[in-house]
Amino acid sequence: MSRIGRLPIPLPKGVTVEIDPRTNRVRVKGPKGELERTFSPDIQITLEDNQLKVTRPTDSRRHRALHGLTRALLANMVEGVSKGFVKRMQVQGVGYRVEMRGNALVLSVGYSHPVEFLPPPGITFSVDKGGRDFQVEGIDKELVGQVAAKIRAVRPPEPYKGKGVRYADEVVRLKAGKAGKGGKGGKGGKK
Repeated sequence: MSRIGRLPIPLPKGVTVEIDPRTNRVRVKGPKGELERTFSPDIQITLEDNQLKVTRPTDSRRHRALHGLTRALLANMVEGVSKGFVKRMQVQGVGYRVEMRGNALVLSVGYSHPVEFLPPPGITFSVDKGGRDFQVEGIDKELVGQVAAKIRAVRPPEPYKGKGVRYADEVVRLKAGKAGKGGKGGKGGKK
């Protein structure tokens, strides 16, 4: 059996789950909100003793893959409605900053114009005081990651000075610049 798939998912206080066995649609409600998703009809999801359990019909490659995937997605739904998800990000570079304008995130990252991001439903932005660090928050892990990736794509960190938008825990490996410029010997030097 899948190591991930066979682990039961304990439900924290305040989280309720409704399972429609005909369509395999699961609705998870919690203090932060509500998430709903339809899973493969091959995988069976049951609620026993305040725990969600996922089982598969056979050991075929497809069912093994779906088993772990379904369990991971359910665990993310439960965690999302109880705690929520946060992606911490930052901008680096001279003159680069982030600010809130209404509920929109406005990035000033070296373009001739500021770039404005309106949050999709279920996502909120918050900016720390310095104007360099900000957070993307929500209950849907997939959506939080997708929005964070779109924001990072506005100005990804460049490899020479590291300027750009990055995740707070991201390590950007910097390249050496033109170290050999004007050196003796080598090609293209004056004779």
